[in-house]
Amino acid sequence: MDRIRHATRQNLPTLMKTGSYYLIHICVAALVAYAVTGNLIASLTLSLLEPTVQAVAFFFHEKAWQRASVRRAAAAAGA
Repeated sequence: MDRIRHATRQNLPTLMKTGSYYLIHICVAALVAYAVTGNLIASLTLSLLEPTVQAVAFFFHEKAWQRASVRRAAAAAGA
């Protein structure tokens, strides 16, 4: 449990950014799904499923970009 708290504190800005992205994505997905299907239940199901997968992918995408940035900075400092 302590490990989770530490990881959360260490990644708080990325987690907050991921959360706000998730909420916006749910709203957009619900509107698009409803426009396409005309079915409220289907649009709500799709709008929760797809953005949840996207939010997880976004978090790891951000972490990969952070690592790449650190590597570039280290390479520039070593050169």
